[in-house]
Amino acid sequence: MDVKKVGEVHSYDEFTGYAYIRLCAVLKCGDTVHFLGHGSDFQQPVAALQIENDAIVQANAGDLVAVKTIKPVKRSTNIYILST
Repeated sequence: MDVKKVGEVHSYDEFTGYAYIRLCAVLKCGDTVHFLGHGSDFQQPVAALQIENDAIVQANAGDLVAVKTIKPVKRSTNIYILST
């Protein structure tokens, strides 16, 4: 399984459960990502992506996107995309 860093958590909203991620690579809905670092170590599929409350299907490097997470995450947590 190949692993590639796709971004880093910029901030997390505890009320909504959304992580705001600054991307360094392309991320698409349906991708499986691994949150690793600062107490986090879990994988989840990307069910939806948002930029400024607008739903999108793909985001590019440099974008700040919102992703709903299954667990809380902390700032600077690394996100890796998993591919087989």
